[in-house]
Amino acid sequence: MLTFPKPSTQQFLQFIRMEDFTVSPDETQVIISTNLNGKFNLWSLNLPNHFPSLLTFFNQPIDSLHFVESGDFILVGFDQDGDENVQLYALSPNGGEVLPLRKEEGERHFFGHLSNDGKHLYYTSTKGNPMFLNSFKYDVLAGKEVCLIEGKDAPTFIHAVCPHEQSFVSIKDFVNTHSLAFVHTNDDELLLTPQTNEQHTVSNPIYISDNEIYFLTNYDSDFSYLAKFNIPSKKFYKVFSIEKEDFTAMKYSPEEEILYLVGSYGVDDRLYQYHIPSGMSEQVPLPIKVIHKIEVKKSGNLYVMGETTTRLCNLYQSTNQGQDWTELTHYRIPGISEKQLVEPEIITYPSDDGLVIEALWFQANNDIKNDHVVFYPHGGPQASERMIFNPIFQLLLANGYSIFAPNFRGSSNYGLSFMKMVEGNWGDGPRFDNLAGINWLINNGYVDKDKLLLLGGSYGGYMALLLHGRHHEYFKAVVDIFGVSNLLTFLDSIPEYWKSYATQWVGDPIKDRKKLIAHSPITYIDQMVKPMLVIQGANDPRVVKEESDQIVTKLKEKGRHIEYIVLDDEGHGFQKKENEIFVFSKVVEFLNQMIKQEKVC
Repeated sequence: MLTFPKPSTQQFLQFIRMEDFTVSPDETQVIISTNLNGKFNLWSLNLPNHFPSLLTFFNQPIDSLHFVESGDFILVGFDQDGDENVQLYALSPNGGEVLPLRKEEGERHFFGHLSNDGKHLYYTSTKGNPMFLNSFKYDVLAGKEVCLIEGKDAPTFIHAVCPHEQSFVSIKDFVNTHSLAFVHTNDDELLLTPQTNEQHTVSNPIYISDNEIYFLTNYDSDFSYLAKFNIPSKKFYKVFSIEKEDFTAMKYSPEEEILYLVGSYGVDDRLYQYHIPSGMSEQVPLPIKVIHKIEVKKSGNLYVMGETTTRLCNLYQSTNQGQDWTELTHYRIPGISEKQLVEPEIITYPSDDGLVIEALWFQANNDIKNDHVVFYPHGGPQASERMIFNPIFQLLLANGYSIFAPNFRGSSNYGLSFMKMVEGNWGDGPRFDNLAGINWLINNGYVDKDKLLLLGGSYGGYMALLLHGRHHEYFKAVVDIFGVSNLLTFLDSIPEYWKSYATQWVGDPIKDRKKLIAHSPITYIDQMVKPMLVIQGANDPRVVKEESDQIVTKLKEKGRHIEYIVLDDEGHGFQKKENEIFVFSKVVEFLNQMIKQEKVC
């Protein structure tokens, strides 16, 4: 019997993934954005056949993907090498060169709505108003546009347009935990939720007729629920909620008069049907743990894109309202079964103030474990670690490392009040939660104190730097991936449309200067004594390269062990397969070297 070698690092990373999809109105064509050729392009599945054919060759991940209801073209938005200046294009269903619809160098365009006949494109843009944004109606055939909204007070986006284009809904995003929605008619501008001084959010507005809008909100609640607004009567109604469930996405099936709602409390998702005429609801079985996108076609067929911790993101179709699912794509790691991958355990622990924190614990298999634990604070910070396939996790697990990923205060999917706990408190509350998690691991025998490693990206990179500077005694080595090093320079360099809410989100650079300095990792540079690997995308518009440059420069001046990798063709993430393989391989190589040094000593 032949014995095959154990999977190598290269093998673990030689997987293909998808990031978005859209389905033609007649459901004969599914367009997917995937890196089948090593870089993201659009490919077509011509149903019932599942073998994809290449449509584009722009080699960029996409931001928007929508099939016009007439079937004439596909709207696609993409940037250049991670700069996030998204431009909007039209693409023939047969593929080929894209046709620019709204393209302006140095500006970003946000897709809002495309009329059913494909003649009118509604979108929001940074042009002319980089802080609060402007929204436009563009005549695709005539090539002319009108400005519908000049943003004021907060970044304002157009989100939905009524079937006969007589009114539309805009949302003002004051901060991640506070947004207001307005319906704009010929005569009026109406707030969808009742007047209140309490901050809340509104999302996912859907017209089910010219007069009625359904949407998700946590107005007067800690969790988001289904609500509706009647335009003629100007009345708000709370429609449907589930205890300790947070609705985060919604799609409408007009033929069946069913709303499909995604519930996202905690680390995984659930899907619900809500029948508008009867008010009845039921949970829909899912083949996945986390939903990234859902489409409902006129036939009532469902298309869901999602993943689990041991299965890559895939696309599924249901022709019977979710009772059965067909997997249309089949993304897997070559030569590695799901049984060889590690499912996490969901655990909870108390923080120092008694707040309960949920975390994912990935235990390396006994036959390969090296007794080291990688502590992983997630990015965001108003995001969360969830039941998704994380390639660096499974790669580290295959190399013997266990992983602990806490959803500290400020994480999403645990209610509005929990999410708000990080605002203006980047450097204390979440840090104490992470420290409590570290001590919980040690006190409960999950890891020895001298066998902890630290890895994080974005806000997680910031937290890795801060924990290193303030609590270096816990860690053997640190990996920082595009982490914020200085909150003052960070606030000065973020995109303009972030700046209006940065004061509540992070702090005021003048009034809160003392606190921001205290919360900045670079303040504790002298205590950063452990070996470090820093990774940065040169085109990152969120955490600019200067954030990594300054921490690396100062550590080099002090003669510390510091390795620095800059990727010239990436932004806030690694979208090109060769870069992803290179970066994750370097992370494992770096950590392995740190362990070997200990053994030599």
